[in-house]
Amino acid sequence: MEQQTDFHGNHNDMEKNNTSSHDHHEMMLEDFKKRFIVSIIFTIPILLLSPMIQSFLGIDIRFTGDLYILFLLSAAIYFYGGYPFLSGILRELKAKEPGMMTLIAVAITVAFVYSSAVVFGLEGKLLFWELATLIDIMLLGHWIEMRSVMSASRSMEEIAKLIPSVAHKIGEDGHIDEVSVSSLQIGDKVLVKPGEKVPADGTVFEGTSYVDESMITGESEPVTRTEGNEVIGGSINGDGSLQVEVKKTGKDTFISQLVELVKEAQESKSKTQNLANRAAKWLTLIALTAGSITLLVWLFYMGQDFAFSIERAVTVMVITCPHALGLAIPLVVAISASIGATKGLLVRNRIAFEGIRDVDSVIFDKTGTLTEGKFGVTDIITFSQMDQNEVLKYAASVEKNSEHPLAKGIVSSVEQTYDVKDFKALAGKGAIANVNNKNVKIVSPGYLRENGIEYPSEKINSLSEQGKTVVFVIINGQLEGAIALADIIRHESKDAIRSLKSKGIECLMITGDNERVARWVANELELNEHFAEVLPEEKAKIVKEIQSRGRKVAMTGDGINDAPALAQADVGIAVGAGTDVAIETADIILVRSNPADVLSCIKLSGATYRKMLQNLFWATGYNVFAIPLAAGVLYGQGILLSPAIGAVLMSLSTVIVAINAKFLNI
Repeated sequence: MEQQTDFHGNHNDMEKNNTSSHDHHEMMLEDFKKRFIVSIIFTIPILLLSPMIQSFLGIDIRFTGDLYILFLLSAAIYFYGGYPFLSGILRELKAKEPGMMTLIAVAITVAFVYSSAVVFGLEGKLLFWELATLIDIMLLGHWIEMRSVMSASRSMEEIAKLIPSVAHKIGEDGHIDEVSVSSLQIGDKVLVKPGEKVPADGTVFEGTSYVDESMITGESEPVTRTEGNEVIGGSINGDGSLQVEVKKTGKDTFISQLVELVKEAQESKSKTQNLANRAAKWLTLIALTAGSITLLVWLFYMGQDFAFSIERAVTVMVITCPHALGLAIPLVVAISASIGATKGLLVRNRIAFEGIRDVDSVIFDKTGTLTEGKFGVTDIITFSQMDQNEVLKYAASVEKNSEHPLAKGIVSSVEQTYDVKDFKALAGKGAIANVNNKNVKIVSPGYLRENGIEYPSEKINSLSEQGKTVVFVIINGQLEGAIALADIIRHESKDAIRSLKSKGIECLMITGDNERVARWVANELELNEHFAEVLPEEKAKIVKEIQSRGRKVAMTGDGINDAPALAQADVGIAVGAGTDVAIETADIILVRSNPADVLSCIKLSGATYRKMLQNLFWATGYNVFAIPLAAGVLYGQGILLSPAIGAVLMSLSTVIVAINAKFLNI
């Protein structure tokens, strides 16, 4: 079903539009339910008044004018219960796309017009009971279909409800007022109490707490959020208080973008969907042609009366109805999008998504994708009896007063530091401070050379050759140790690369870093190939070169300086997008900074495609047997299907398709 909600406004607009869409779907669902119930009520007397049913049951309740009452009851069902199909044929013919509604409308119209003619004098058999039961079953099938599609799309509607309605706004004087979330502006400061939902995307400027983002990013474990960290509107605060500065509102918020992207994904066409649409159109033409041929063969070649012949034609058209085809692909797409969203996988281009299952080369950008994009400690070397952790703690104690990226990398590697006095930066060389009454210096190799301090150069050189940055720790004039830092490789990267390679997928890396750094990361991750010192504009050329080898390439990057490469690749994947999910050049967006999600995406693509093919089979394959059976090829063996039984078989394929789609998983 088409997603109706517009998520481009602020939270109130989102909620209002979402509610409007939901109410619209509920009204349609209730309408089918109401028409079905009313039609069932009318069907009971129609069955009792039908001569064929009376004969079958061995009863006789004929009376003067009974056929006219039968006609009026059937007319009520035809116009009221059949209205969705009669209005549907007008839309399909106007669009020059005959399909399911055309078939149903033709079948019930033929049955009604012919039976009405019999009531008013034409020689033949009444088909009113077949008309009534056919409409009943088709209404039931549509009711089931709509319930299934609504259920599959409901998770996206629920996302919009994650944002709370009120926020605790912190005034300039520190006073806290309760305000509507829709009134928040960028730059406003809000208090998020323990257990409350974060009202808007922003940055923590005071406080520390665990935040549950599982409903948004799919990250199962609560994450620590403290000063300087981003928080996402709709995530649930833990047991600490957070003060947050609002950074995004309205359509720019993560949830608005998330729902919009999922909406795009559900509405975007795919190759398999186009195949299903073509199949439905051809199946409709086949059904109308087969129905006409069946009528003519039974009437003129087999010598049967018009009532028998028209019943065969109606049964053929009903049983061939591509009702299940209308559900086969959209339902899988809706469920796939829902599963992807819960796992942090957002699909913008469904054709690219279907194609990723065939990818045989994945190119990763290094910084921010395979690595964390920030310095961290990789090695600690001691030159005395001092413990490695103690060396690191002394270094972190000094560096906690520095804003240098290397300093932050050292500080982030320890939980506690010592008190520090007399901190002083040594321009271009390091820092010095008094720690535990000890003179502690954190310095560069250049400082040691300038001051004639010797160190085990072999060990240090081997670290430098890996592209790592080394700093030295001097305590009370004694060289105590060295600390190596580098852009930290994500702990998920090794498993991700190993898993991809086990599937026969070649893993490569592109980076603007020097060859030493690139080689170290490539060796650590056991990549198939790497490209170093690559400028952003050169990345697309490398992707093209890999494609020229006959490889189907997925490019995985951060979506900013990788944009040309993402566009050039067969599939562009933005990894670690965080709250900036609106990346125009990416086909697929992975919300979490986890390269392992690339494999999850490939698995979901494969599972989705298999479900689509299975559903296409269930929706169309049975026609190979059903059409001849409906036409009456086994009439000589006493096997003859009524239009109602044809509708049951057709609806059964629809139910099978819906159930099969529900089992989609990875």
